[in-house]
Amino acid sequence: MTLARWERAVEWPLIFISILFLTAYSVQVLAGGLVAEVAVGIMTMTWALFVVDHGVSLWLAPRRWSWFVRHLHDLAIVLLPMLRPLRLLRLVTLVSVLAKVAGNALRGRVMTYVIAASGLLVYLGALAMYDAEQAAPESTIKSLGDAAWWAIVTITTVGYGDMSPTTATGRVIAVALMIGGIALLGVVTATLASWLVDKVSAEDTKTQAVTVEHLELLRDEIAMLRQELGANAPAFR
Repeated sequence: MTLARWERAVEWPLIFISILFLTAYSVQVLAGGLVAEVAVGIMTMTWALFVVDHGVSLWLAPRRWSWFVRHLHDLAIVLLPMLRPLRLLRLVTLVSVLAKVAGNALRGRVMTYVIAASGLLVYLGALAMYDAEQAAPESTIKSLGDAAWWAIVTITTVGYGDMSPTTATGRVIAVALMIGGIALLGVVTATLASWLVDKVSAEDTKTQAVTVEHLELLRDEIAMLRQELGANAPAFR
């Protein structure tokens, strides 16, 4: 078993586990009583599976220390209770798979990723922020609707300031969402710029092709005229 084979083998199971985790986390945040306790149990089980995946990946990595350093964010999400909501970002794996089946065009895959990632980050950010802020006395985010509004404003980098996190966990979530929003806007800008450059380049290529064709026709006509003049030259003497 190699790291690449392990990652291919667990890709879809981890997507299913991530969706299960998201569902359980949503129930735990929005519900109460026994249902919430069952959801917590499911979250603990899925979290343990993430730990196993992280450990196996580290064991199979050819250069373990290099892999460990490059995946410190995964380790932090697994180990630190404060960053528990950020485990939901594991669902971005689903976005990458959707991008693979969206088509062969790179720009189509990029736009699929951006659209899916934007919706996913807004929902995750709102859910995690509501979980972190709903019990805080000084919090201005008291409902899931407030959290959704805050997430949309934050990820689009508008930042009205009418709602802001007051807890440490909420601020960590806010930083992650702001960075994600900037990254997504950068991807959108780069994709549009690439599309415009391709369009201009295609028009220039088409214009050049037409110009070359016209020049070829003119050269052929000039050659024919020279031949005719050469053939009729004795008649004018």
